[in-house]
Amino acid sequence: MPTPLDRSTTWPYENGELGAFSYSRFSSPTVAEAERALGDLDGGEALLFASGTAAALTVALALLGPGETVALAEGAYYGTGVLLRELSRWGLRHVEFDQTGKAPRDADLVWLEAPSNPFLTMPDFEAAASHPAPVLCDATAATPVHLRPLERGCDLVLHSATKFLAGHEDVLLGAVVCREAATAERLRELRGRTGAVAAPDVAWLLLRSLPTLELRVARQTESARIIAERLRGHPKVTVVRYPGFGGLLSFDVSDADAARRVETGTRLVANMTSLGGVVTRIEARSRWEGDRVPPGLLRLSVGLEDPEDLWADLTTALEAA
Repeated sequence: MPTPLDRSTTWPYENGELGAFSYSRFSSPTVAEAERALGDLDGGEALLFASGTAAALTVALALLGPGETVALAEGAYYGTGVLLRELSRWGLRHVEFDQTGKAPRDADLVWLEAPSNPFLTMPDFEAAASHPAPVLCDATAATPVHLRPLERGCDLVLHSATKFLAGHEDVLLGAVVCREAATAERLRELRGRTGAVAAPDVAWLLLRSLPTLELRVARQTESARIIAERLRGHPKVTVVRYPGFGGLLSFDVSDADAARRVETGTRLVANMTSLGGVVTRIEARSRWEGDRVPPGLLRLSVGLEDPEDLWADLTTALEAA
């Protein structure tokens, strides 16, 4: 049976005491059910947030203080670095490190991304797990279908659930899955104080999407493997990055002008940002990330269309570049 959508903002006390739900800034029945479902998938205790960035911010504020340091995976999602630089005004430091090796020993939180976006590197989980600090893994692009970071020694898993988990371009949502109940309780406490909780409507849409997650990701992976392999053989493509699973890849063409011609030259593939949905999309990442990425880098998020149709569309755009 589908989970009912409960949009209530308040619930009656029970014999004068707080019940399981009292005020929706803390939680609601629909949010709690979506958290249970995601926690089962990832093997921990899940909490939902208004966005992936709200989830990341809550982790940083709840677990760290002024003068402490985040060791951030080099080449991870640029928005994470933007957020941490913003928090430097409050005395929180961050340093980037090569996640295929060991994190700096003086870090107070190790922040991995598996795979990194848009460079698609994978972390050394064994090295990270040996670090004395808590370890967070952003597994947005992997999803629990391909990776359960808590089983690889991580303490927290971060998802931009907007992407593959919800998967239909109609949800703005973040999630953190915790190994320890005490960590989840600290995040829940701060979430309630800041109002970063998810709304019941988007939690309900996540519940709608999770039953098809494995099917969607399997199809996206199959198509992405085909396209990555063909891109490696195309004369206009200089670099292809793909970890071997999932629907996200990136590739380079000669320069920024060529990248612009490719992203604007497709017809089936949408020229738009974000990733993980049923519609395939492409974009030149230098518009967002500047010189942090090669000028010709294009990020491709593969959807559910026929891979032969996608390849024909990409080939036409590449040949015109």
